[in-house]
Amino acid sequence: MAGPLSVDEILAKQKAEKEAASKPKFLSKADRAKLALEKRQAEVQSQQGKEEAERQQRIEFERAAEEERRKADAARYGAQNGDGRGSYDRYGRQDYGRLDSRYNNNGNARSNVPTGPRGNAPPSGPRGMRDSPALPYNGNGYSNGNGTPLTPGKAGSSSTPGPNSPGDVALPTDTELIALKARYLGQKTDQKKPRLRKQNDKKVVFDWNENDDTTINERDSWSTDVKSKGPGGAMFGGRLAGFDEGGKRRGQQEFKDNHADALERRRAGKGSNDDRHWSEKPLEEMKDRDWRIFREDFAIAARGGNIPVPLRSWRESNIPYNILDVIEEIGYKEPSPIQRQAIPIGMQNRDLIGIAKTGSGKTAAFVIPMLDYIGHLPPFDDENRHKGPYALIMAPTRELAQQIEQEALRFAKPMGYNCVSIVGGRSVEEQQFNLRNGAEIIIATPGRLKDMIDKSMLVMSQCRYVVMDEADRMVDLGFELDLNFILDAMPATFVKPDDAEINNALKTGEWQGWRVTTLFSATMPAAVERLTRKYLRKPATVTIGNAGEAVDTVEQRVEFIHGGEDKRKARLIEILRTIGLPPPIIVFVNQKKTADMVVRYVQQAGLSGTTLHSGKTQEQRESSLQALRDGNVSVLVATDLAGRGIDVPDVSLVINWQMSGTIEQYVHRIGRTGRAGKNGLAITFISNDDDEVMYDLRVEVEKSKMSKMNPELARHEAARTKVTREMKRKRDDDE
Repeated sequence: MAGPLSVDEILAKQKAEKEAASKPKFLSKADRAKLALEKRQAEVQSQQGKEEAERQQRIEFERAAEEERRKADAARYGAQNGDGRGSYDRYGRQDYGRLDSRYNNNGNARSNVPTGPRGNAPPSGPRGMRDSPALPYNGNGYSNGNGTPLTPGKAGSSSTPGPNSPGDVALPTDTELIALKARYLGQKTDQKKPRLRKQNDKKVVFDWNENDDTTINERDSWSTDVKSKGPGGAMFGGRLAGFDEGGKRRGQQEFKDNHADALERRRAGKGSNDDRHWSEKPLEEMKDRDWRIFREDFAIAARGGNIPVPLRSWRESNIPYNILDVIEEIGYKEPSPIQRQAIPIGMQNRDLIGIAKTGSGKTAAFVIPMLDYIGHLPPFDDENRHKGPYALIMAPTRELAQQIEQEALRFAKPMGYNCVSIVGGRSVEEQQFNLRNGAEIIIATPGRLKDMIDKSMLVMSQCRYVVMDEADRMVDLGFELDLNFILDAMPATFVKPDDAEINNALKTGEWQGWRVTTLFSATMPAAVERLTRKYLRKPATVTIGNAGEAVDTVEQRVEFIHGGEDKRKARLIEILRTIGLPPPIIVFVNQKKTADMVVRYVQQAGLSGTTLHSGKTQEQRESSLQALRDGNVSVLVATDLAGRGIDVPDVSLVINWQMSGTIEQYVHRIGRTGRAGKNGLAITFISNDDDEVMYDLRVEVEKSKMSKMNPELARHEAARTKVTREMKRKRDDDE
């Protein structure tokens, strides 16, 4: 047995406990959870104890208040029952809820009936109980003398009286009790008083009380429940039109509806609709809704009446098989948006106005219907070769005309057709030599073509298909009179007749041999609209996207250059060295002398460059374009001559050394990049001298989802309101 601890041992033990207590104790996750649970249980128990104490205190207080109220009532009315409850309330009225204190257990009335303010007369009650003797109350309700309970009912009704019943007594119904409480006790009912509408109150009252409905009893007579009455159920004035008395359509079997409700019926009907996307359907199952979605997917808008459905693929079209084989050999996988809608219209031999962004594939959109049209004409021989071409394509510039010639040859040569270009800058003798065997298709610029027609070097006696590509550019270059001269030189016998015959031909689909006039452009100015009204008959208009807008695949950047040419030169060299984009790159200037100067800056940046402007011969122009396409040079410095229709594949960057004079030219410049579905970048240098186009430039940048607005351009005064040339001239005169 161990002895008692010494003083040193006790002190050592206390010291050890203090050291242990002073050290931090690390608890595990389970220990912390256990302590938290215990703390929470203690808090809950403490809260429950407080609530229980408050509840007991409240009960005691209510008991004391009730006892004081009873004593006050007894002292006021001068009588008390054996249990201390008065049979009259505080207002001197008889309390029917305490009738048990007025009767003995055997149902006989006690002799000490209390008196009140009304004297010895009993207080008033429900009308059915005023003249009836009092009834006993057994604790569970009123009863007859034999203990049989009475049930409330309508006025004049009662329970079966017992042998000792003093008579029939009708208890008040629930409606009567509610009315009594509302009248005598002032209790509010659930019924909402109707809102009275004042004479000058124009607000509509939507309050509705179901008890005010007077058609409750007649609802079954005009119910339209298909489940109970069928589709031929009785309606106002008779039955549904088209149904017999048996609930079926005339000539059909009886209608059976096994749906549970209207919602299930609608869901079942919705399931019968074809919700597949148009790409999942064959051509014969396409509906109007599918074609509408198809046009929305490709941003196609067409108007003019009797518009055919667009192309989903090449093989689903009505293009002849020999042309489809050529398309497949060239490598066209899917038609572009303009081709999807313009080719079906062209196959109807109908006049067409095509408005599409640059680089959208417009050349094939008019070449394919043209080849189909030529296929209906007799082949060239010695008798008709000298009468001129079957088809004419006009372009504003030599470069664009030669580019169209190259594209048209890819289609026409395998089919045995000849294409010849007539453009300025080449000798007339050479072009006459190319026409010695005749040509089904001629691609020309308006100036040189007018000269050859005027000098009788070329006739248009059998020309029936006319295409004007980049018509707005031809008008800008002053070729409107030349276009009128060329179109008037064609025979009037092939012009389409009135609209009635055109509509009849569209319905029958027969080939009539009328002249077809097609006009393509990226914008639609007033001069071009004059041409369409004069030479096109009932044309169909196809718009891809919005007319006159820049392509949405080009990121537009605007940079302010404050200072002279040195800062502009330094910024150009910096961009070419650091941008990191592969060639080819095009730099646009406004004057040809500026082009020769900028190409030297390009060479200082370490890149090879060449120029393209009107000061060069046709051979030099062709050589410059071909060198850029072949990759022999990286940068082309050009005027607006290369801004229209020139197709150089995979241009990654366009730099506007100077802002163009109009926003239309700007749109065509930046359209050299971002072609064929690829993304591109356009950087524009501007200064305060370009205030005439700042407003339109800001609008174009805002429309582009890929572009970010330059803060300086957004804040510039000229970018907020449009500044015309007259306004600028007046401002300069004032200064």
